[in-house]
Amino acid sequence: MAARPSRYSREYGRPVAGSKTEARGRFAGAHISQEVKDLCKVILQMGREQADGTVSVTFGRLFERYTRISNKLVGMLLRARKQNLVHFEGEMLFQRRDDDVIITLLHMPEQVENDADEYWNICAK
Repeated sequence: MAARPSRYSREYGRPVAGSKTEARGRFAGAHISQEVKDLCKVILQMGREQADGTVSVTFGRLFERYTRISNKLVGMLLRARKQNLVHFEGEMLFQRRDDDVIITLLHMPEQVENDADEYWNICAK
């Protein structure tokens, strides 16, 4: 067994390179990035273009449409805001209370690849 990394090293708190845990983590990250991209596509499709080139939609309209796709709307919005893809006022959004809050798509994310075959090949080993 390899020695534990120092608490201050770059490897501390990370899975061993090449392990199944690392592969699962990479796959999960790619999956979530793909969900954020899908959310941005939905906002782009159903929103209204503003004069500055951004696209906006209310949380209530987005909630009605997106919950048929996924039950993780608020989490994906928070993730997209952290990546500076969307903007909205407030820390958290709640159904009904925040239906009139405007969600603004600042820009579309870059292409995200989700290599499911790589994940399943590693799990099968």
